[in-house]
Order: sequence, then structure tokens, then C-alpha cells
Amino acid sequence: MTGNKDKKSDRVFLAVIDETEEMRAALRFASLRAKHTGGRVALLYVIEPPEFMHWMAVENLNQEESREEAETVLQDLSAEVNEWAGAWPVLYLREGPRVECLIQLIEEEPEISILVLGAATGGKGPGPLIAALTGKLRGALKIPVTIVPGNLSDEEIRGIT
Repeated sequence: MTGNKDKKSDRVFLAVIDETEEMRAALRFASLRAKHTGGRVALLYVIEPPEFMHWMAVENLNQEESREEAETVLQDLSAEVNEWAGAWPVLYLREGPRVECLIQLIEEEPEISILVLGAATGGKGPGPLIAALTGKLRGALKIPVTIVPGNLSDEEIRGIT
């Protein structure tokens, strides 16, 4: 099966952005699948609530710094996605618990059709998001989930997309 660059698809591949190495494999996979199928990529960055802080001013400053960092990360990754997929991604920035924000976004945005996650390669399991979505929350999603091994090389990802 070959992709057709001229054929447009309604597929939107959603990647959840974090600081892990496996996120990069998922992002590359989503970008190349979107390119080969005429779909689009969407990026979700979730700013998780900080631990309880005693000083409101410190908490506000922390939230402002977290938002600025998130915007910078999204800008940088958007340029990479554009290079890989040939189109700029749709960006989502949410605040709250990561799993709740993800499920809420998918419910609110019906064009999101596939969730792409990277699996951790260490001995601690696949990662908290995959564990939650394949465990007690497995019925919460109404879209397919593609789990990409975090240790795949760019060449291996190209070969399967």
C-alpha cells in the first residue's frame, strides 16, 4: 500500500508532547504516517498542576514559566513536524492532569482520529499514559491508539510508515 501525496485524508494523528525520548519516536511516526496518508498531525502539550505551593505569587510565576516553556517546545516541535510531514501541525495547550486533558480533547475534537504514543524502553513499564489508557481507562477512548516502541530508529520508523 502506498501513500498518495495528492490525496487528502481526514485523519488527524495526535501526539502527546512531553520530555521523554519515546515521544520523539511517536512524533516522527505520526508525522510520516500523516505525510503518507494525506492526513495531519496535532500536538497536545499538557501543563500539569504543580504540587501545592504556599505562596500564590510563586505559583503564578511557576505557571507563567511553564506556559512559556510549553509554547517554546510546541514551536520547536512544530517546525520539525512541518519538515517531516510537509504541513504545520494543529497545536493544543491544556492545563490539568494529563490523562484527563487528553480524553477531554479527543471528546471535544472529533477530527482527531488516531492517538500515537511512544512506549518507554526502560524496565519501568510502557509509561504512565499508556499504562492508564490500556488499564482502567481502556474504554475511555473512542479512537485507535498506535503505540510506537521508543527505541525505533528514524530508518526503522520510515520503513513502517
